[in-house]
Amino acid sequence: MTPSRRPAVKAWRLRGHLKETCGHPDGVSPAFGSCRNPHCLRSMRKMLAAVSRVLSGAAQKPANRVLVASRNFANDATFEIKKCDLHRLEEGPPVTTVLTREDGLKYYRMMQTVRRMELKADQLYKQKIIRGFCHLCDGQEACCVGLEAGINPTDHLITAYRAHGFTFTRGLSVREILAELTGRKGGCAKGKGGSMHMYAKNFYGGNGIVGAQVPLGAGIALACKYNGKDEVCLTLYGDGAANQGQIFEAYNMAALWKLPCIFICENNRYGMGTSVERAAASTDYFKRGDFIPGLRVDGMDILCVREATRFAAAYCRSGKGPILMELQTYRYHGHSMSDPGVSYRTREEIQEVRSKSDPIMLLKDRMVNSNLASVEELKEIDVEVRKEIEDAAQFATADPEPPLEELGYHIYSSDPPFEVRGANQWIKFKSVS
Repeated sequence: MTPSRRPAVKAWRLRGHLKETCGHPDGVSPAFGSCRNPHCLRSMRKMLAAVSRVLSGAAQKPANRVLVASRNFANDATFEIKKCDLHRLEEGPPVTTVLTREDGLKYYRMMQTVRRMELKADQLYKQKIIRGFCHLCDGQEACCVGLEAGINPTDHLITAYRAHGFTFTRGLSVREILAELTGRKGGCAKGKGGSMHMYAKNFYGGNGIVGAQVPLGAGIALACKYNGKDEVCLTLYGDGAANQGQIFEAYNMAALWKLPCIFICENNRYGMGTSVERAAASTDYFKRGDFIPGLRVDGMDILCVREATRFAAAYCRSGKGPILMELQTYRYHGHSMSDPGVSYRTREEIQEVRSKSDPIMLLKDRMVNSNLASVEELKEIDVEVRKEIEDAAQFATADPEPPLEELGYHIYSSDPPFEVRGANQWIKFKSVS
C-alpha cells in the first residue's frame, strides 16, 4: 500500500466502526448523518474527530518524507580523491577517504546555505539594501566548509575580505551575517563592520587590506605556541595577494620560529580581473614558501580539502612548523559587486566549471550514487535552507540601524566608558565596551 493511501484506509475503517455501533440495520441511515439517535450522534462526532486527526497528520508528513524515513541508507562510504601535488614532503594526504551519512548531510546543508546566502546578498545589493564593498564566494563553498571539517573549534582562522562563508562555518548564523551586511544592530559586529569585518570566537575576520591578514595569522600562531596550546591558525589569502612582500616576511618568521601556521592560498584563477598567468611568474603557489613544505589541493572537492586540512593540521601540531596549502577553486561571481565578471573571462568558461566541477553537485552525486542519501531528502534540505535564508533576509531588512550616539561604542572589549573625539574637537562620542 502506498503511504498516500494510508489515511483514506484508516478513515474507511473508522466509518466501518460507526456502522458496528449505530443502531440502524445498515450501520448508517440512507442520508449519512441524518440519524438523531444520541448514541449514533456521539459515535459520529468521535469518528469525524478521528478522521480529522488522521488527515491532518498526513498533511504534516508528506509521502516523500515517509519514503525517506523508511528507506535503508548506508551509514558510510569510501571514496577516491585526487592526489595532492607535494613540495618538500615525502608523503601527503590519503587518496581515499570515508564519508559518513551524518557528515555528508551536514556538509551538504552547510554548502547549500553558503551558496543561498551569497545569492541573497547579491539580490540585496542590487536592491541597494546592502551598500559598500561586498565580495561573494559562491563556487568556493568546498573551501570554507572543508577547512572547518578538518580542524577543531578551538583552532583559529583569519582570512581576507571574501569572508562570508568562513563567518558562517565558524559558527555565526545567517541572520547575524545578513544583518551585518545591511548595517543593522543585530549584525555580528553590531552593524559597524559590514562585509569585510565580521568576527566570531576564534575567527579574526576579513581584512580590507590586501595580504595584511597574513602577518596577523602568523602572530596568532605565535600566541598558540607561546601559550603552549595544541592549536593551529589557518591563515588565508588569495592568488592576487600572493605576490605581496609581507606574505614572504610572514613565511620567514613562521619558519624560523616553527609556528603552527597553515598558510592557505585560495587560488580562484583571477586576482580582481587579472588571470594568474598574467600576474605571477610562477603559478605554483604551493611552492612559494620555498623552505616551507606545501601541497596543492583540489579546492572544488570538499573531501579532498578536508583530508588535506587534517594532514596539514597534524603536521603543524607535531611541532614541525608551518605548512602551505594551495586550494584550486573558482568563483562564479565577479571579484566584487562592481565587477560583472565576464570582461576577462567568457560565460562559457563559467558555465563549464558549473557543469563539471560544482562542489555542491559533486557531493550530491557521490551521496546519491553511494546510497548515503536520496534526491528527495536533499531536496528537502534545499527547501529548508531557502526558508532559513528568506527568514534571515526579512530580519536583516527590518532590524533597526545602530543609533548615531553608539558610533564610539565597542572600541575596547573591557574598559571604563570614555569620550571619543568626532570629526572636530567639539563633537564627542561616548565609548562603552
